[in-house]
Amino acid sequence: MNYLWGGMILIGIVYGMCTGNISEVTQAVIQSSKEAVNLCIGMAGITAFWNGLMKIAEESGMVEGMTIKIRPLLNFLFPGLVGEEKARKYIAVNMIANFLGLGMAATPAGVKAMEELEKIEEARRRGAISGKPRPRGEASNEMCNFLIINISSLQLVPVTMLAYRGQYGSVNPTAIIGPAIVATMVSTVAGVIYCKWKDRR
Repeated sequence: MNYLWGGMILIGIVYGMCTGNISEVTQAVIQSSKEAVNLCIGMAGITAFWNGLMKIAEESGMVEGMTIKIRPLLNFLFPGLVGEEKARKYIAVNMIANFLGLGMAATPAGVKAMEELEKIEEARRRGAISGKPRPRGEASNEMCNFLIINISSLQLVPVTMLAYRGQYGSVNPTAIIGPAIVATMVSTVAGVIYCKWKDRR
C-alpha cells in the first residue's frame, strides 16, 4: 500500500509538472490536507461515542448475551471452532459491531480473532487439537471464512457512512440505510454460500 499510494502521489506531481499545472497540484495537496484534518476531528467524537457504547455493552454483559444468542450461527459458520470459546467470542464481537455499523469498533476484535485462529492452527500442527492443519503461511478455512464474512459485513445501521455523509453536508444522511441493508444482506448471503461451497471442497 505504501508503494501504491507513494506511486500515485509521485505520478500526480510529475504529471502536474509536465503539463504546467504544478500550482494546482500544490493547491490540491493543501486543500486535501485541510479536509483530512477536519474529517478526522469530526469523526473522532462519533467514533469515541460508538466505541464507548460498545465497551459499555461488553462490560455490562450485553455482548456476552448476544454471543450466546448467535451461538447456533457461529456453529454453522465455524464448525471447526466448537469448544474454542475465546476465538468465538472475538468473532462474535466483531460480527455484532459490524452488524451495528461500527466498523472501527469491529477492527480490534477482528485482529484478536485472527490471532486466536492462528493459535488454534498452530495447536493443530502440534497435534494438540483435532483437525487437518495447514502449512505455515497458509490461511485456515476458519480464517478465510471469517475474513469473507467480515468483509461482506451485514449492517443494520451503517454508522460510519452516516457520519461521513453528515460531515460532508448531505441533505438526508439516512437515505442510504435501506439500500445498505439490502446490499450487505446480499453480499453476506453470497459470502456464506461461497464459504460453505469451498469448505465442502
